[in-house]
Amino acid sequence: MRTLSLDRRGLRRGFVAFIGIALACVAHAGTLSPTARVEIDALLKRLETSGCQFNRNGSWYPGPEARAHLQRKLEYLEDKGLVDSAEQFIERGASQSSMTGRAYLVKCADRTAVESRAWLTAQLQAIRAAGVPKSP
Repeated sequence: MRTLSLDRRGLRRGFVAFIGIALACVAHAGTLSPTARVEIDALLKRLETSGCQFNRNGSWYPGPEARAHLQRKLEYLEDKGLVDSAEQFIERGASQSSMTGRAYLVKCADRTAVESRAWLTAQLQAIRAAGVPKSP
């Protein structure tokens, strides 16, 4: 009977250890690296200061309002552990409305509006080419 008790204790410890490891893995998934945070901040700053307009669900917004909206979406994605790179942020939060599924658009000056996915991806490439610092 004593052997059974030790086995149960061992199983319990093993289970607790397994749960702890699993929770640590889940907590790590979707965590922005310092590099990703700098890149996303630079993307949002570019949108905010670009002079471009941002369309969501049929309405146009200036850069500062667009940044505020996308910042809220980023915070949501981070809270849920759903984003760990600038590319994931663009794809999961900055490309389309989570309510309607309609693509976001960016219109700069008198140029034709483009999908935000394309605009932000081009901006991310430019940020990387310019050598934005890798961490804060």
